[in-house]
Amino acid sequence: MSEIENIAKQMVAKGKGILAADESTGTMTKRLDSVSVKSTSENRLKFRETLFSAQGMKDYIGGVILYDETIKQKTSSGKTIPELIKSFGSIPGIKVDTGAKVLAGSPEEKITEGLDGLRDRLNKYYALGARFAKWRAVYIITDKYPSQVSITTNAHALARYSALVQESGMVPIVEPEVLMDGNHSADICFKKTSEVIKKCYEELNLFKIDLKGTILKPNMILPGTNSGQKISSKEIAELTLKCLKESVPSEVFGIAFLSGGQTEIEATKNLNEINKINDTNFVFTYSYGRALQQSALKYWSKNIEDIAGTQKIFNHRAEMCSLASKGEWSETLEKA
Repeated sequence: MSEIENIAKQMVAKGKGILAADESTGTMTKRLDSVSVKSTSENRLKFRETLFSAQGMKDYIGGVILYDETIKQKTSSGKTIPELIKSFGSIPGIKVDTGAKVLAGSPEEKITEGLDGLRDRLNKYYALGARFAKWRAVYIITDKYPSQVSITTNAHALARYSALVQESGMVPIVEPEVLMDGNHSADICFKKTSEVIKKCYEELNLFKIDLKGTILKPNMILPGTNSGQKISSKEIAELTLKCLKESVPSEVFGIAFLSGGQTEIEATKNLNEINKINDTNFVFTYSYGRALQQSALKYWSKNIEDIAGTQKIFNHRAEMCSLASKGEWSETLEKA
């Protein structure tokens, strides 16, 4: 097994998932504003250090996705953030795209940028301790979209990124997110997500990417937020599993879902249902941001010095996600 394949396996080891703590300064400011905490570099570090030094990191988190600001910061004890993460048995990673920009020729859609100078940036991040990277492509669903232009160009960018990441000795997380926004049905989400993922693997194969040394970070198959359609967790699980069985090559080992606007409970329940019916060799786990952090952030905002209390909330949420990654979660455990 190559080193990158080994890293990919560690990231999604049994009962572990990925903590997405790669919010840009702008996004993190919105999150802190929502709980009335001033967004300073110190406060952003304080919250993240609180999570990264929790017991839940050791037990339930295989990897942490960082943002450029965070990977360069030092903790209150003088360790770098990657050193802290590694000391808790987790693997530090880094978001490397520079954001989704307007797609020329299809201005309602987005193309993710960040390939220019990426090789040099990856080498610097590797030296800072990162061992995996993340790149997110976003797709909207309407009557006309996602267009072939969006599907093709974003898949090509994900493949070029993946080639550079593996060249630098790191694992690429491939994140093609078909957004929940819209009035589309779950069946349309299934069709469009399948199309997007299949095209990504066409491009990854063209670039001869070692698929065992990658992690896929897809959306679950859900109806659009404005569709009015309500489907059960069991139906979400069946559609999601069918989509991934048909679209993802068997060499891919780890699939870590994004939460994509689901509540903490929804993201946990849906992951649990997927694992209850998982009849594949894929490891289905979590790569959650808000669905791992939101309750802890709300609690922390009331007293940012209460580290133990905040960590207790985070530990519980991470444990619930861990159980869901093994199909062992139940709603009664939320109240325990």
